[in-house]
Amino acid sequence: MENLTMLTDLYQLTMMQGYLVNGCRDKEAVFDVFFRTLPFKGGYALVSGLEQVVEYIENLTFREENLAYLRSLNLFNEDFIQELRNFRFTGDIDAVPEGTPVFPYEPLIRVKGRIFETQLLETAILNLINFETLIATKASRVVAAANGGPIMEFGLRRAQGPDAGTLGARAAFIGGCQSTSNVLAGERYGIPVSGTQAHSWIQCFPSELEAFRAYARTFPDGCLLLVDTYSVLESGVPNAIKVGLELEAEGHHFQGIRLDSGDLTYLSREARRMLDEAGLKSAIIVGSNDLDEETIFAIRSQGALIDAWGVGTHLITSKDSPSLGGVYKLAAEGEKGIFHPRLKVSENIAKITNPGIKKIVRFYDRAGKAMADVIALEDEVFNDRKSLTIFDPIQTWKRKTLTNFHTRELLVPVFRGGKRVCELPKLQEIQAYAKKELNTLWDEVKRLTNPHRYIVDLSANLFELKQQLLLTIHNDIKANNQGVE
Repeated sequence: MENLTMLTDLYQLTMMQGYLVNGCRDKEAVFDVFFRTLPFKGGYALVSGLEQVVEYIENLTFREENLAYLRSLNLFNEDFIQELRNFRFTGDIDAVPEGTPVFPYEPLIRVKGRIFETQLLETAILNLINFETLIATKASRVVAAANGGPIMEFGLRRAQGPDAGTLGARAAFIGGCQSTSNVLAGERYGIPVSGTQAHSWIQCFPSELEAFRAYARTFPDGCLLLVDTYSVLESGVPNAIKVGLELEAEGHHFQGIRLDSGDLTYLSREARRMLDEAGLKSAIIVGSNDLDEETIFAIRSQGALIDAWGVGTHLITSKDSPSLGGVYKLAAEGEKGIFHPRLKVSENIAKITNPGIKKIVRFYDRAGKAMADVIALEDEVFNDRKSLTIFDPIQTWKRKTLTNFHTRELLVPVFRGGKRVCELPKLQEIQAYAKKELNTLWDEVKRLTNPHRYIVDLSANLFELKQQLLLTIHNDIKANNQGVE
């Protein structure tokens, strides 16, 4: 992976120098990565991007050319430049595994270490986690809408740059897509690649039939023909049938056709009838044309006979929800391993952070379905032999008693003392894990529109700590303002 050390905001570096100048070089801090609002007005998000975060941290070092550039800004002193020359991450990181369904305010990544180090990580971690989580979530919704029909991701040409196209293909695969058109993503991540021909291929030959035959000669056992260059039903499908029958007569398998414009419901039904009547019942129909989960769901509900789907622009750009909005917030600070909880206060209740070193505990019923998540303090223990009453941290009268449950802590160790302590799973393993994890959610939570809100509560101890800190801050402000006119 490319060295991304300089992929940061300037104020991370100015704060780092400030810590050094003000004697805070060895102050320690804990930061949480979380988001406040689910994208797409959906019921969950699918976390992705951890592998890239690991690679970023393992390559985290300032090169001489980086230092020369920073020196040229005339902002930083030589003591600071020397600190950067020797910079390595030496802290601890815990994270939720890629492919796990997650919800607002849950710490997806927890970073602990010297604040001089942990401050630098904010920008790059958010850049990687925000984007890939967004695309993985979008892909999982598209896959759900197709109800088993394979999804081919082919948005590279519309992606916001090469990195977005390639990392987006990786995230889309985690979300359940079966292949990508992006050859670089296929080479780099082992994602199956797929693709046939464009309209330009058809237009380059004297006739559509000759174009189809030329492609069939080139790829006799992988022939899927684009049939909407001139007229789907009057030209494209009849010519595809001719070529398909010729291939079958020669002992090859005709793969099928792709529809890329028009009324996909009507055209797919008519094309299916024509293919079946010609004896090409095994030929598949692929649908494309600016599709997303809502369009696919609508087309399917109208009776479209489409076997597989190609999804590009709306998926790779997350067109209807262009950003996740994840944040990196201080939760505790201290020295020599002794930490004090900290929170950020806001007039907007949603922006008041949760203090302390925390974990996420997921509660499952005996059938393996997820019942609720509790954000708790790190040292809390939950006994699955006893019932537990949890409550909404805002509307505290909303309570639910959990019984007959088992629990799982979602955060797992990734770095200890700057050294990676976990194995990174293969991408295919992450995809399989994501599918299994999504199956633990009730269908109502995964509904594309107006989903049921999954329960995420604070533990009683964390809630009490938060209220105490809020009261302390309020009293401090009140005392400091006494006598001020």
